Amino acid sequence: MIPATADLCDAHPEKVKVCHIPFRSFGQATAFHGPVRTLSVLDDNALVRQALERPGHGAVLVVNGGGSLKRALVGDNLARLAIDNNWAGIVLHGAIRDSGVIDTMPVGVKAVGTTPLRADRDAIGEIDIPTAFGGVIFTPGDWLYADADGVIVAPHRLHD
Repeated sequence: MIPATADLCDAHPEKVKVCHIPFRSFGQATAFHGPVRTLSVLDDNALVRQALERPGHGAVLVVNGGGSLKRALVGDNLARLAIDNNWAGIVLHGAIRDSGVIDTMPVGVKAVGTTPLRADRDAIGEIDIPTAFGGVIFTPGDWLYADADGVIVAPHRLHD
């Protein structure tokens, strides 16, 4: 069972950082957790695709899209890649599209919002470096927990 973010905040107040972004949840997996992998991109999802095409090994892909709602960084095809390649979930400081389809899929996606426009595909961005949004620095290897209450991060796994 995935521990609740509220319980983890209570049990580990000195270790947990809370992301202060009002994410929307998409997909049937409303709660997920795993080690962090990061990307920083702006309106371009080529690196997102490249990451999700690789084995996720239960990691959470954290994408800093600058909070942009201009272009969707994840759609149903990329959500399918996340499922097929064993990613625990996606946290996206940006937009998705195909939200109705994603909501029928066994995947967890937290995003700022939606837009019907697809992203550019120039592969511009940064991979697996610390990135910050919502008052949290997401560092590759940190542990992320997400549920209906929000997204939190800790320097290591907090549950058995």
